[in-house]
Amino acid sequence: MSDYYVITCATLIDEMQPFLPPDTPTRVMEFGWHRHPEQMVAALQEEIDRVPPGPTIILGYGLCGRGIHSLCAPHNRLVIPRVHDCIALFLGSQEAYQAQFRQAPGTYYLTKGWIESGDTPYTTYQRITEKYGQEKALRLAKLAIANYTRLALITTTNWDADRYRDFAKMVANVFDLRYEEIPGSPELVRQLVQGPWDERFVVLEPGESVDEMAFY
Repeated sequence: MSDYYVITCATLIDEMQPFLPPDTPTRVMEFGWHRHPEQMVAALQEEIDRVPPGPTIILGYGLCGRGIHSLCAPHNRLVIPRVHDCIALFLGSQEAYQAQFRQAPGTYYLTKGWIESGDTPYTTYQRITEKYGQEKALRLAKLAIANYTRLALITTTNWDADRYRDFAKMVANVFDLRYEEIPGSPELVRQLVQGPWDERFVVLEPGESVDEMAFY
């Protein structure tokens, strides 16, 4: 039996894969649960309950709008990165995320996973065009991101940025956002998978429940 069992969001698995020991059991969850935190808690708890006793469960999620609140692994250690959402994981640390926030608080971030999942302002516009028509759909999509001034594509070494750069630039242009690229870092993801689990991680022993205050 493997020492680890991974439960992760689909947006993060490509970043985790290079660091996972061979044959590590992995459950990749569908993207988008963060929009429905109560349902996310239930879905993740169901997956945790399926893990056999023994292996440490590595959770590829942050706090995600309280989507992991109260999770408990009765028979396994549970390791969670001490971040509010996956952007910090792509950037390499919560500190890097906070530095970006101070520099440009109104930033809409894109990554390979977010683009492939179809969760962008442009795909939202496309989705509602049939119902409202192009002009109104675009107006509604722009209204939804009215507080953003910058679109930042986070790049990592695990994929070819050229495949996604044109799309990200197009989104920025359509929604009148300043476009920038930010080099990501694999460090926090690597440490999540390989350890050591220091203060940047919430480590729960079997039977302990997630307390959201541990993430602040």
